[in-house]
Amino acid sequence: MYAVKVMPRPRSLSQPGIAAAALAVIDREGLAALSMRAVAGELGMSTMALYRYVSDREQLERLVVDLVLGAVDVEVPARAAWTQRVTLLVARVRDAVRAHPSVIPLMLTHRHSSEGVRRFGEALLGVLTEAGFAGAERVIAFRGLISYVIGALQAEHLGPLSGAGTAQLAALSEADYPFLSATARDARRVPPDQEFFGGLSIVLRGLHAGERRSG
Repeated sequence: MYAVKVMPRPRSLSQPGIAAAALAVIDREGLAALSMRAVAGELGMSTMALYRYVSDREQLERLVVDLVLGAVDVEVPARAAWTQRVTLLVARVRDAVRAHPSVIPLMLTHRHSSEGVRRFGEALLGVLTEAGFAGAERVIAFRGLISYVIGALQAEHLGPLSGAGTAQLAALSEADYPFLSATARDARRVPPDQEFFGGLSIVLRGLHAGERRSG
């Protein structure tokens, strides 16, 4: 009589669990390392088994973005100035994303399909609309803010002011690069928060001035 070999039942996975595994791969090895095989290995299962839960890398990316942004609070004080509400929303997104900087590009590529990005976009557009922005001006204001946030986060991650690149620029010949070298020396004393929110303040002042002129 032969013993019947009982195969283990496929493990049950949730999308948040898969997203957490994918995010672990990205945080450890970078966005380029994300693949169905890598995530399956992180979960201790075969690649084919993972396909029962997600269809492809694009869905993995979307799940990761939703995981990172899903907990961001998009409620802001109704009576606060619109610039303060924008700053609060942006600060919350920055706090969520800067812990996982390799995810930053995915905020743009999945802006149309990620629920997390859509929730943030809807909240930001609501504030801009209440401030009086409409039509093309609202489009430009919205895109300008999104561009600033993503660009600033990328710059903070890839080229921090405290990094070696700034030090090399500061050491340039003052005769050949008087402004670049002087600015780099000043930049080394600017902390990340001052850089980010200082730049955001400049963007908001420009939007406020434009809104007043159109009004």
